[in-house]
Amino acid sequence: MNWLHDRYCASDKWKNLMAGETLPWVLGDLQLDGPVLELGPGPGIVTEALIRYGVKDLTTLEIEPAAADGLRDRFGDRVQVTTGDAADMPLPEAAFAAVVCCTMLHHVPTAAGQDAIFRESFRVLERGGVLAGSDSRPNLRLRLFHLNDIFNPVDPSTLGRRLEAAGFGSVEVEATERRFRFRAVKV
Repeated sequence: MNWLHDRYCASDKWKNLMAGETLPWVLGDLQLDGPVLELGPGPGIVTEALIRYGVKDLTTLEIEPAAADGLRDRFGDRVQVTTGDAADMPLPEAAFAAVVCCTMLHHVPTAAGQDAIFRESFRVLERGGVLAGSDSRPNLRLRLFHLNDIFNPVDPSTLGRRLEAAGFGSVEVEATERRFRFRAVKV
């Protein structure tokens, strides 16, 4: 991420939006009783919120080694931090009850890479496990914010078909003007 983006994603404003508004909207009535995997935690704002939600068995997967080290320092043994690519997860098959993916998909350079993340999420979920997430919808301000940064927004109108192609069922996608959420089940 560029320096402005990195700074904003660690801000109280972003924390309040993600933890206070977006994550509750994404999770809704989803029970997070089993092992949970969070993809692309960055500075750990959603990670912290998931702990507050009561997640006891939380693993994060972060592609940036420095960010992963920061998460290890910040959360200690409360979170299992794994460094790796969500498109090729160094994690066992059927190991998680839920995968949470908040506002990171637009950082993946290609649609093929995003689809690989969906397939890998399906692989690491146990039968009946849920993939739940959100991302931003493109606008001029967001595009400017991502100058010199990867910005590959997901089209929510095609996301359902992409999740089904990865093997998911019971797919739900709900969009607002600024963001969208999704949920899919490994059937």
